Amino acid sequence: MQVYCSQQHINNDNHHFCIHCGEALPLTAGQVIDHRYEIARILGQGGFGRSYLAIDRQKSRKTCVLKEFAPQVVKPQDLQKAKELFQREASVLEKIQHRQIPHFHSSFQAKIGTKDFFFLVQDYIEGDNYDQLLTQRQNQGKSFSEEEVINLLHNILPVLTYIHGLDIVHRDISPDNLILSQSDNLPVLIDFGGVKQLPADQGFWRTQLAGNGTLLGKKGYAPEEQLLQGKVYKSSDFYSLAVTALVLITGKQPNLLYNSYNGVWLWGQEIKVSPKLEAVLRKMLAYKPSDRYQKAEQIIKDLPRPSISPSRPQTMQTPSNNPNPYITKLRTEVVAPGIKRARNLGNGVHNKTTLFVQQIPMPVWLRPFTVSFIMTTGMLLTGAGMFALGNFAVKGITSITVPQIEVPKIPSINHPGGNKNNNRSIQQVFSRVQQLGISSVFFTNTVNEIFYAQKPELNKRQLTDKPEDTALREQWNHLADQLLNSLEKVNLSTIAKKKIGSYSQQDSQRWEQLAKTGKLGKYRSFQDLRADTYQTFEPLFPGQKRGKLNRQTFLQIWYAIASDKVENK
Repeated sequence: MQVYCSQQHINNDNHHFCIHCGEALPLTAGQVIDHRYEIARILGQGGFGRSYLAIDRQKSRKTCVLKEFAPQVVKPQDLQKAKELFQREASVLEKIQHRQIPHFHSSFQAKIGTKDFFFLVQDYIEGDNYDQLLTQRQNQGKSFSEEEVINLLHNILPVLTYIHGLDIVHRDISPDNLILSQSDNLPVLIDFGGVKQLPADQGFWRTQLAGNGTLLGKKGYAPEEQLLQGKVYKSSDFYSLAVTALVLITGKQPNLLYNSYNGVWLWGQEIKVSPKLEAVLRKMLAYKPSDRYQKAEQIIKDLPRPSISPSRPQTMQTPSNNPNPYITKLRTEVVAPGIKRARNLGNGVHNKTTLFVQQIPMPVWLRPFTVSFIMTTGMLLTGAGMFALGNFAVKGITSITVPQIEVPKIPSINHPGGNKNNNRSIQQVFSRVQQLGISSVFFTNTVNEIFYAQKPELNKRQLTDKPEDTALREQWNHLADQLLNSLEKVNLSTIAKKKIGSYSQQDSQRWEQLAKTGKLGKYRSFQDLRADTYQTFEPLFPGQKRGKLNRQTFLQIWYAIASDKVENK
């Protein structure tokens, strides 16, 4: 098997370092580190090493992130300093306890070949990063709305308040280092490889590696004092966050938004936002660190109000041209109110609930049922909580059995003129998607592809809740059911299902290299694997022509099937 370094130099799989440039080579799938962590796949790569999705064999095969530390430095003194930075990162991460930052578990040293490697172990956050989300939007001709970015800022700035309160500067904020968590729809700040602890007696921290060209931070996102001088302030994070916001809104990279010759941002030209948001972003992007905001709380105060309370889970909005908006996993945080609040629970609840539901990307014809669902659920859970509290208070006096309370499900929708036996709830569809463990974005795009291929006369218009669209809604749901049935029949592994949406040509190239070296098991060539994969794929997904599979939809399924066949060879 041949493996490649980041410079695409070819090496044999028995090498741990590139024979051409000396860079540490990627760990291979199935490799076990420290007799415990089984490598599943690579997640990302940076100047100090790589991150892997790994399986912890000592914790019921729970997935985690294994961060490899392999700095690309040559001089012994630089390597020693890099090791000190790694140890400092581990000590800093141990201090961080925040639900929007991956939990740090441990750090350890392991020998691979003849050299020592250092690793960090952190929680794996299920979800797409904002760079991936932006790409998905751009494939539909859209970017993030200003409202969505304001919500993002309101939800991520408290995280910066937290780490800055610990005198920690992230130094590498960008779309690919922010993940929209599937568990609570909140942005999660990841990759603390560049994190720096500010000394208590200094306003900045300067790396001693600055003179050797190992400054951290992405060009375009990091301010000049960081990239050119190696100095970082807390306001340096605000600068990077503002650039991130502009990239998400405009869909353009920083170099297209900034005139480097004149040193000015292209406000009113490439950048068009509301005056209030522009004023905030301008201050975050000030050239002098002293001219920027000094605290995250100051930014929050000046920002336009969020459309969703930052204390609640944030749900990304569906692009307006998405042919059929889908329902995300419905989550409602219910806090047991005090007696005074309980008495006034009904005042304004319906209006607030309706406003909250309007932020959820779902078909308009489902929203009335969802409003009823949330209100009924909240009232029942509140009543159950108060009853349980009373039961706890008298438990030592008498025995009271707490009744079983079943939270009502969103009812199936009886469409006018529809067959009651065939009515399907879109909530039930996406509940199956969640249970199956695949991306809801991928699933919706795939159903849309099938639906609008069968209905070209619709010109991909969005379905409504009007009676004339009843039959179309039923047909969309029916196609969704059929696709789910086919996906369930494939019986993909958990790892394969999780990766659906991120497979690429590099996977097939890797399998082809395995075949050439005779390491593809029963498959003597890549063509054998290809033929066997199609033999499984085609009966379940008829009508999909070989060589013409959509890279974002059906080709992802094909890759997942092939991946399992390779793993089970």
